[in-house]
Parts: sequence; structure tokens; C-alpha cells
Amino acid sequence: MALAATLLPFALAIIMLGLGLSLTLADFKRVLAYPKATLVALGCQIVVLPALCFGLVILFGLPPVLAVGMMLLAASPGGTTANLYSHLFGGDVALNITLTAINSVLAIITLPLVTNLSIGYFASDGTLLSLEFAEFAKVVALVLIPVAIGMLVRAYATAFADRMAKPVKITSAVVLLLVIAAVLIKERENLGDYIASVGLICLIFSAVSLAIGYYAPRLAKVERGQAIASCFEIGLHNATLSITVATTLLANDQMSIPSATYGVLMFFTATAAGFLLRSRSARLERSAA
Repeated sequence: MALAATLLPFALAIIMLGLGLSLTLADFKRVLAYPKATLVALGCQIVVLPALCFGLVILFGLPPVLAVGMMLLAASPGGTTANLYSHLFGGDVALNITLTAINSVLAIITLPLVTNLSIGYFASDGTLLSLEFAEFAKVVALVLIPVAIGMLVRAYATAFADRMAKPVKITSAVVLLLVIAAVLIKERENLGDYIASVGLICLIFSAVSLAIGYYAPRLAKVERGQAIASCFEIGLHNATLSITVATTLLANDQMSIPSATYGVLMFFTATAAGFLLRSRSARLERSAA
């Protein structure tokens, strides 16, 4: 797992640098312009998804280490991939950027809280390490410092930030794939059992997360473009962050298997959701004509 341990901090830093290159202070203030959409999406992210994941874990009867791994994934904020999917399928990208920025900050509190509560519930015998807030501060630094650097670059060298946005995204995607491959190779002897254990639950969790992300805002009368943005923000978690926490801070490679499995499946479910939303938009336009 040495390769993954080396690549993970680098991957996370690159991904968050890419986010920072697309952010300005106005993105954090934009919550005032989209209060309903922002509050509904954050409520889904912080409350609904962990509750949903907990129910699925109980339903599937996962062993403690995989159960905690699923809850760690559910507590992770949306990833920067959501911005790309939102752009491709007609979402409000500005809202995506705002939600990603706020979620990444809130995760400083919510991720350790959900993870430790899960460890206390599923592994109360002390077989799993707890996530120390002091240790999590190291990951926080890997999240916030690159974002701050990216924002500074954008503020003082906007043209350079625009040129670097695409290479940084490509690099982060490649490194993420290498990390997932390293995790899967390390656990290859047990891979069949893991996929049998978490493949279906990860698929269901991904699909239902995308559905909640879209329909919860629509039920709250949020306009369609913002609901699409919420769909991808809620449905595409930062798998790199959850893998990093599992393998480095909690020193448990098995706990990262749900995130690694999800990190592959989410591209298929998100793409399917995008085409379904596009098809629905086309039908609505035809009916309105």
C-alpha cells in the first residue's frame, strides 16, 4: 500500500488545488443568492445521506470495517467532478462551486463526527481506531491550503488559473485512478468477496444519492438547473478524501474498499443520471412548445 500512501496526499492536494483555481470569495457569498437551493442540498449532504447509508448498511448486514467505510464515504463532501457533470448536463455550475466550497469546510466537523459515531456503533469492541480530530487536522490542511493557494492564484493571475484548470483536472483524475488501482491491487486476494459485499450497496447508494440530490430540491420548488447541480453535488462524493482518511489516519486498507468501489461506479451512475435528466429536459421542452 506504499504507492497509495504516497499518492493519496498528492492526489487530494491536486484535486483541491484544481477546486481553488475555480473559486473566488464571491463563491462563498453566493449562498445568499441561492438560500433555498443551498440549504436543501446541504441538508441532504449532512443529514439525509448518512441516514440513508446507515439504513443500507444495516439492511445489507455489512461487517464493521466495511460498514464504517460506507459511513465514511457518505460523510465525505461532494467532489470537484460534480462541477464537470453539472456543466455537461445543464446544471447551475456556479451553485456547484458554492456547494463544493461550503461542503469542504463543513466536512472538517461532520466527517470526523459521523465516522467516530459509526465506529462507536459498529465496532464498539475497540477493534477499529477512532478518528482523532487532531490527526484529521492534517487532512484539513491538505484540503484547505491547496484551495487557498488556488484562490490566490486566480485572484492575482486569472489567465494563468484558467490555463491550468484543465491540466490540473486531468492530473487529478489520473492520480485518483492510480490510487483506486493501488487499493484494489493490494486487496486483490479478497477483491471478489469485497465486491460481493459492497458492490451492490455502493451502486444503490450512488443511484439513490443522485435521485435525492435532484428530487429533494425539486420538491422544495428549486428551479431545474439548480436541482441538476444539486443532483451531481450530492451524488458524486470525494472518494479520494475518504480513501485518504481510511488508509492513513485510520490505518485500515479494508475500510477504503467501499470508497474505491464507489469511486469507479459513480462515473457510470452519474453519466446515466445525466442522460436521463437531459432526456427529461427534452421532453419538457417538447411539451411546452
